[in-house]
Amino acid sequence: MIHIVFNESEVELMKQVIELDETMSGDVIQIRDDYAVGPLSALDTEEGRQSRLNWWKDLLSYSHYQESQIHHFDDRETVQLLKSKLDENPDEELWIWMGQNQHDVCGYYWLMPQLKDYQGRVMVLFLNNLPFINEKGHIFYPSWLNEIQPKEFIKAKKLARPITLSEFEVDPDEWFRIVNDGGLVRILEGGKKIASKDDTFYDKEVLKNLTPEWQKAWRLVSNTLHRMPVKTGDVFIEWRIRQLIEQGKIEVTGDVSKGWKDFDVKLPGTKQQETELTEEALQ
Repeated sequence: MIHIVFNESEVELMKQVIELDETMSGDVIQIRDDYAVGPLSALDTEEGRQSRLNWWKDLLSYSHYQESQIHHFDDRETVQLLKSKLDENPDEELWIWMGQNQHDVCGYYWLMPQLKDYQGRVMVLFLNNLPFINEKGHIFYPSWLNEIQPKEFIKAKKLARPITLSEFEVDPDEWFRIVNDGGLVRILEGGKKIASKDDTFYDKEVLKNLTPEWQKAWRLVSNTLHRMPVKTGDVFIEWRIRQLIEQGKIEVTGDVSKGWKDFDVKLPGTKQQETELTEEALQ
């Protein structure tokens, strides 16, 4: 079998699972792009693919990552590899693992139309609304696979089922709907229902973590990522912070061009100005 995951941390996680249960032995392959954000139009064409690459390059220019740290990839090549493995071995199966989050579900929708010729050999394990035991022995409902202990996957494998012919007909239509919605942000509203939002969707989470006091920009990034109920990646959040700075919604001191640890941020205005405005409003 071939295990498909959508997050880098889950590659090592699945390898740990395989060590615990040899019946699950197989390659672990990651779909790397985050299809829950960014433009999706015409990704099956070179023009559409390049448009998305250019969008990511723009966002990365605002991020803390250096060029040497950026992994260059093409998920289309990954799919071709998967198809080759399935063609070479008629007994091979794909197991698609996904948690209850928009990142995994959007990746699943992107992948689905490309695997329709292998119906019956593509399994899905959608761990949505399912209780698991955490390290402290408490029951919880994970949103991401990496929240689950490796030993818990041994029970979860029993949930594997073939993607039905009906799903291979309906789910690609859902993907095309998502593409045509045109929003740059996608969130999961329950089950496999994806809703599109505009690029400002996460701005309120950023602004919520600002204070009238100066704080390191990197702390704002970290706090936002940690506290936000609907998760997205650090690259997207860092881009939105830069946009909010340009719009005057975040005040800055320090050298923004050097790096995220070299400048501080706070809410616009000073405590004195806020006090004066409050007193004026009360008069």
